[in-house]
Amino acid sequence: IDFRLAWTTPGLLGHKALAVSLSDIAAMGGQPVWAMISIGVPEKLWKTDFLDRFYDGWFALARQFNVELVGGDVSRTPDKVTIDSIVGGEVEKGRAVLRSSANPGDAIFVTGTLGGANGALRLLENGSRFGEHGVDKLLRKQVEPHPQLAAANLLQTLNIVTSMIDISDGLSSDLSHICSSSGVGAEIWSENIPVNPDLPAHFGADACIEMALNGGEDFELLFTV
Repeated sequence: IDFRLAWTTPGLLGHKALAVSLSDIAAMGGQPVWAMISIGVPEKLWKTDFLDRFYDGWFALARQFNVELVGGDVSRTPDKVTIDSIVGGEVEKGRAVLRSSANPGDAIFVTGTLGGANGALRLLENGSRFGEHGVDKLLRKQVEPHPQLAAANLLQTLNIVTSMIDISDGLSSDLSHICSSSGVGAEIWSENIPVNPDLPAHFGADACIEMALNGGEDFELLFTV
C-alpha cells in the first residue's frame, strides 16, 4: 500500500505516481523520455473530477522533465484505487550507473536530508493533516517527492560516481543493496547522517536518527565516489 486517499489530493497523487518512476531513471544517471500510466478507480470516484485532477498533477511534473505520455489505461475497479507507473529513459552507451560497481575505499554520499518522508508518514498515521500548524512542509516529503534528476545529471557530468541507487527503502536497506551487488561492505557514522531538519520539532533525537537510517521514500540519491 503506497498511499491513503485521506492523506493526499488527486493532484499530489498524480505527481507522486510519476515522481517515483522518474527517481528510478535518476538512480541510473539517465534522462526520462516517455511514460505510461494505468489507473483504476472505484465508481464513487469515477463520477467525480478525481481523474482530471490526478492527470493535472501527473502532467505538471511531466512537463518539468519533458516526459511524453505514450500509453496506459483507465478503468473502473470494485473498491480500490490502483496505479501502475512506468517510465522509459536513455543514457549514453556504457554510462549507466549501476548498483554493482562500488569499490573498496569509496566515499558514500546522499543528495539531501533523510527521514522526512518517514516522519511525515508517522504524523499522518497519528492523525496530522495539511493545514495544521508547522506540519505542511514535512508532510509534503511523503506526498510530493521530487526526483533528483538534476543532481543525477550533474553527477554524470562530473563523471565521479561509481555506483548509485535512489532511497526508496531507506538508507540502511538501499546501502545494503549496493554492498550486496558490489561485493563490498560499508561503514557509516550516525553523526554524519544528514537528518531532515524538520524532524526534531516532532520527534526525539533517537527517533530522528532511526528514521533517517531506516525510513524509506525520501527518493534522494545514494551514491559512491
